Amino acid sequence: MAGLDSELINYRILFIQPIKKMKKPFYLLLAVLLFSCNSKEKKALEVIPAKTEEPELMTELYGSWVGDFVAEERTNTETQNEMYSNKINISIKKITSSEVTGRSIVAGNNRPFTGRMTKKGDKIHFVLNEPGDDKNDGFFECEIKNDTLLVGTWTANNPNKEVRKRSFTLSKKEFRYNPYLKLPEEGMYVDYQNPKIEKVKYEAEETEDAENIGIENEETEYENTSLYRVASEKVVTLNSSVQKFTESDLKNLKKIDLQILRNTIFARHGLTFKTKTIRQFFNQVEWYIPMYSNVDDKLTAVEKQNIAILKRFEKYAEDNYDSFGR
Repeated sequence: MAGLDSELINYRILFIQPIKKMKKPFYLLLAVLLFSCNSKEKKALEVIPAKTEEPELMTELYGSWVGDFVAEERTNTETQNEMYSNKINISIKKITSSEVTGRSIVAGNNRPFTGRMTKKGDKIHFVLNEPGDDKNDGFFECEIKNDTLLVGTWTANNPNKEVRKRSFTLSKKEFRYNPYLKLPEEGMYVDYQNPKIEKVKYEAEETEDAENIGIENEETEYENTSLYRVASEKVVTLNSSVQKFTESDLKNLKKIDLQILRNTIFARHGLTFKTKTIRQFFNQVEWYIPMYSNVDDKLTAVEKQNIAILKRFEKYAEDNYDSFGR
């Protein structure tokens, strides 16, 4: 047994003592590596500059610039699908020395833009580009005039677009929802976008020769006449955002009356209308400002109820078409 104990002691001396001796170099190497890594990280952090926000400029120009968006150049097409004039809102969100951001809202389109502002003396000039991934995108060139107007042009990216260039003179307006806003009483609300063409029969006048020989001219000719839907005064007197409609309020109204009353709700909330049929009634209304692509979450309980009953009556309502010149 004494021999075995001596062997174990020798084993410990031979193996354990070298391991103990190796711990110091190992810990020393680990400490060097950690210090090296920390130093590199510190240097990397020192190299990356802190990101600073650019100061905003000309904040008094922020907001909605609203007015007519008028066709200036049109391709040679017989049918004119795009309206001559629409109401546009160029909404400026932010201006810095390197970038201008905002949105253009017109004819159902709600598009972001980015661009640059340059200032020479008293002149403030903008070049604003829509993204270019939509067939209706283009770019704006405009400037501030008399400190109150945004004047310029828009050019389509697509040279084959029906209306390739539009002009505008816009004034700054603040949008505010008001349920008591109504359509103007003056003028008539006529649906010029959806005429009904009818052939009207008439008898040709008798010629002088036919009269001399006593022969009646029985030839019948036809001419095309355009007939239009015309709204009644109810679109002005009824308020679809305040008054809760009943069936008796709507049962004698024409389809065009119901459509205008329903869409006046959306106009008050600043919806940009996609269809020409609806835009034609609101483009010239002073208080209307296109702001949003969807306003469903902004509707009041009364408005939601009225929209539902108006839609129900629209399904079965009819229209009278009248001969009415533009």
